Amino acid sequence: MQVIETIAALRRVRAGLAGTVGLVPTMGYLHAGHLALVAAARADHDHVIATIFVNPLQFAAGEDLAAYPRDLPRDLALLAAAGVDVVFTPAPAEMYPPRYQTYITVAEVSQGREGRARPEHFRGVATVVARLFNLAQPTTAYFGQKDAQQVVVIRQMVRDLHFPLEIAVCPTVREADGLALSSRNVYLTPAERPRAAVLYAAMQAAADHYAAGERDPAALRGAALAVLHAEPLAQVDYVSVADARTLDEQTTPTAAPLLLSLAAQFGRPRLLDNWLLPAPLNTRAGL
Repeated sequence: MQVIETIAALRRVRAGLAGTVGLVPTMGYLHAGHLALVAAARADHDHVIATIFVNPLQFAAGEDLAAYPRDLPRDLALLAAAGVDVVFTPAPAEMYPPRYQTYITVAEVSQGREGRARPEHFRGVATVVARLFNLAQPTTAYFGQKDAQQVVVIRQMVRDLHFPLEIAVCPTVREADGLALSSRNVYLTPAERPRAAVLYAAMQAAADHYAAGERDPAALRGAALAVLHAEPLAQVDYVSVADARTLDEQTTPTAAPLLLSLAAQFGRPRLLDNWLLPAPLNTRAGL
């Protein structure tokens, strides 16, 4: 496995890779969800490139950029064992040198939900992902369902800018109690950790109502909120029921596929999750 820190070196190595390439962009501190993306890329392609870069553009002032969990030696060992061919680990100054001034904004689908809570977040995501696509030139890029709005934003960018690649979405990987794997789960205290599973319970409640025939978005939101509000540690940010493709928030019953998404604070970490309706949880029928 080659570990590369510079753009020039990545371009040289990429030019020497014959065949198809799967790209797995990450911010490191890897868990089983990241490794599932790597496994999918490994199964589909001749070569796999992974990236580890804690992107400063997607952190607002006061967020956890400096404290974001990092363990590069562990991450590299995991990626080597998973069969990754190339890992790109640039420093911030390599990606954003002095006088850098080009950014990408995906206008509509970045609004609401995470876009409301973190107004500059998706500009940072779109900018860094576009740069990584340009540098790695993948056949397919792999992302997790857990960050559903991010997936929609990236797919819109790919369509609008005609990037010659496919976006593959893999199911959310969960703990036994349903909590979605996230690098920020490490912030949960022993007392907070079991309480955080209320996110899954809230989604399950809404999904049960949907399976019973409920189509009123307000009722589906209400079912999830009732479960969340019963957990004192959960400081609810939002519960959204939106069109799964456009992310337009829904106010009237519809037969269109829906994305139920939610976010809540549990002590230090702010955690998010989502569930596709009517698709059952943890299938390959992603966004």
